[in-house]
Amino acid sequence: MKIALVSPYDYPYPGGVTEHIAALDQRFRALGHDTRIIVASSEDDEVLSDHVIKVSGAVSAVPFSGSTARITFSPQVYRRVKQILKQEKFDIVHVHEPGVPILSLAVLRHSHAVNVGTFHAYRESNAVFEYAHALVKRVFNRLDGRIFVSTAVRDYITRYFPGAFTIIPNGIDCARFCSPDIKPIEKFDDGRPNILFVGRMEKRKGFRFLMRAYPHIKKAIPAARLIIVGAFTDKDKKPFVRYARALKLRGVHFVGYVSPEELPRYYRTATVFCAPSTGFESFGIILLEAMAAGVPIVASAITGYRAVIETSVDGVLVPPEDEQALAHALIDLLNDPERRAKLCAAGKAKAAEYDWDLIARRVLAYYEELIAAQPAPVPSSVGKHRTVRVRHLFRLPRRKKKTHVSNEGALP
Repeated sequence: MKIALVSPYDYPYPGGVTEHIAALDQRFRALGHDTRIIVASSEDDEVLSDHVIKVSGAVSAVPFSGSTARITFSPQVYRRVKQILKQEKFDIVHVHEPGVPILSLAVLRHSHAVNVGTFHAYRESNAVFEYAHALVKRVFNRLDGRIFVSTAVRDYITRYFPGAFTIIPNGIDCARFCSPDIKPIEKFDDGRPNILFVGRMEKRKGFRFLMRAYPHIKKAIPAARLIIVGAFTDKDKKPFVRYARALKLRGVHFVGYVSPEELPRYYRTATVFCAPSTGFESFGIILLEAMAAGVPIVASAITGYRAVIETSVDGVLVPPEDEQALAHALIDLLNDPERRAKLCAAGKAKAAEYDWDLIARRVLAYYEELIAAQPAPVPSSVGKHRTVRVRHLFRLPRRKKKTHVSNEGALP
């Protein structure tokens, strides 16, 4: 098959959707399929792989779902997308986050292939869906198939747009995290209990609650250490550094960004992994990474995380935004090696079910199912429409042509 994978986000800026697409692309190509990745990118063209098609370099950062989305609003995207789709003649056009402007909308407007959408993001509500329902529905009607990465996303989207769907979760490269050859980080491999946090310093990641829990943990387990890994800046960590200094907390290590090759080594170094997010998580890939690496987990009992962890079986869930509950769960787990071992074994077994090789084959099987369900082509004498159905009913309206922080020791 000739497959287009489309992301509305800046590529290759780090992010879950970008990593998801890159993993599918790698597996599809290994299985002999012809793929293209259609993206906006702030990177120069020569940095991108040959099969990555850049439609615009104009990228803007906008707030979205408690984070920041880097997307393009360039009007040139429409013309460029139309040219690409006409030239490439894809069998499958797979758009990730179909409702995110402007690239996803442009691709669905012009694609005559079998169109698939994967929905990643989860929110409690969406003002765009509520107030522009008719317009967004026309875009969604251009989809032949819909994939949700979790039941949380399914419930969120089908509240506004009911219809047929399939659930295919995110995946991970299990071998990358569970290889016995992975070595711990030497300076932290000294027998002390290590609590690992991986993520940015966005409010939705909930790191402030782990930081508030840490004094309680240190009181109960003085040797405990907190290791923080993620793409955060000095400005992001500044209030937490002040907090640690004000309370004379030792053993707090802000590592910052680490390469994909180094990340498994930090999981291997951890005694317990902590994910204290407060919401807006549709799934929780970092949970599966920790499971694959054989690290027990304490996480918030938010909707997306409950889709991955069965509490007290392959992880421990605590109420979100509750530093006391977080501290209590971490202390209990750090003091109970037998329980940690049981959680690790169950976690590894679960992570294996999400290996990218399995997930990619499920996606391909869904493509084949959608292609098989397509009506027979219209005879050439009737026109060049790809199917019998009256496709013009689902077109978006065409544009009319123009005529001529804070106090010492305080957390954010």
